[in-house]
Amino acid sequence: MAMMLINGQSVSAVSGKTLEVLSPVDGLKFETIPRGEAADVDVAVRAANAALDGPWGKMTALERGRLLMKLGEKVLAHHAELSLLEAKDTGKPMTTARTDITVLARYFEYYGSAADKIHGLVLPFLDGYSVNVLREPLGVTAHIIPWNYPAQMMGRSIAPSLAMGNAVVVKPAEDACLSPIRIAELAREVGFPDGVVNVVTGLGEEAGAALSHHSGINFISFTGSNEVGVLVQKAAAQNVIKCVLELGGKSPHVVFADADLDRAVPIITRGIIANTGQTCTAGSRLIVHSSIYTRIMDMLAQKFSQIKVGTPDMDLDCGPVVNMSQRDRVAHYLSEAKKSGIDIVAQGVLAAGLPDKGYYVTPTLLGRVPPDHCCAQEEIFGPVLAAMTFETEAQAIALANGTDYGLMAAVWSENGGCQQRVAKAIKAGQVYINAFGAGGGVELPFGGFKKSGHGREKGFLALEEVSATKTLIHYHG
Repeated sequence: MAMMLINGQSVSAVSGKTLEVLSPVDGLKFETIPRGEAADVDVAVRAANAALDGPWGKMTALERGRLLMKLGEKVLAHHAELSLLEAKDTGKPMTTARTDITVLARYFEYYGSAADKIHGLVLPFLDGYSVNVLREPLGVTAHIIPWNYPAQMMGRSIAPSLAMGNAVVVKPAEDACLSPIRIAELAREVGFPDGVVNVVTGLGEEAGAALSHHSGINFISFTGSNEVGVLVQKAAAQNVIKCVLELGGKSPHVVFADADLDRAVPIITRGIIANTGQTCTAGSRLIVHSSIYTRIMDMLAQKFSQIKVGTPDMDLDCGPVVNMSQRDRVAHYLSEAKKSGIDIVAQGVLAAGLPDKGYYVTPTLLGRVPPDHCCAQEEIFGPVLAAMTFETEAQAIALANGTDYGLMAAVWSENGGCQQRVAKAIKAGQVYINAFGAGGGVELPFGGFKKSGHGREKGFLALEEVSATKTLIHYHG
């Protein structure tokens, strides 16, 4: 049985309750985790607050940075172990899992090196005064992370917070807890004081809700559905604390007639099948100029017909989705497309011999999807690409902005003026030009517009989110 990590100790839930974890590969139980509740959250938050009053609160930025760098090194030393845990928990292909662990280490490296480079300000003021602006930690930060990238999301969420000197309580999704627990254990092994990194497992409506509402936390980071994000923001408001929300997307590829399709098509394909489409930034809408529609769809159809779905150890293009609910969700949207008479242009292939009870879905390319159709408006969170056409630049921009989301987008054109006009007009937190999701992007500020959420993660802006300024005004005559 996996255990929670609270105050440096591996523990069961106070109640003794547990949850079964099912494998995405075959639908069978493969692990048991503690079913943490409000009592467990309270112990973790108290431990984090105590850590701030202890050795952790007295550490210099240099010392915090060194610990984060050591944790990055420790992650790389346990790369194979963590990759296996990540693949086992989520069902993703081994190559994807290995990449995730490499990026996890990069978060600790990046923010470890940044910890002692957060500078204050000296402000000019009245004669006889000196004014300094300091940047200080918030205190205890809560991190509710999703199941699609548990290792990466833990690094992305806690690394900047730890760099700034906060103590953290992490609530991973009940479907994927193994790598977050192990990461917390590795943090303990490299020397993080007890109570600095805590992991409470359990259900969102129990442990997650209790953490969001706890009066002892000073900040919440949440990645997940819009519906739960609203609840998290309400809880934060009740305690008058800040929250950063990343709530999904319906990211468009806007492809103009002069685009380099030989470059664009492979990237567009990878952008929707990566992690079996279970990615908030998945490029799930293809908005293409009508004059090249047939050509690009033929090219994409060839790519989609070659996509293979299998178990993690097969290491193919896609693995299973994470659970039965997610499998049924994808099936629902494909059923709605079929009912609406939308053309299924191409589909991938399920490998032979897959377990009957596994959560496998078929990557699908949909043609000429009406812009108001659910497949064009709602986040499917699976490997389904919805294509539609435009005639003018203004129409392209309207389609790109025509959903409730605004997380990421791409503009494909060789015309510099068009690139800049369209990229600036699209309402999204990240807009790529002739690229999409380049690299791990640890350095690149990330977050959404509209119902994709607010606040920024990654890059130096994340350090500002998990800290506050204090202005010292000194009259010395």
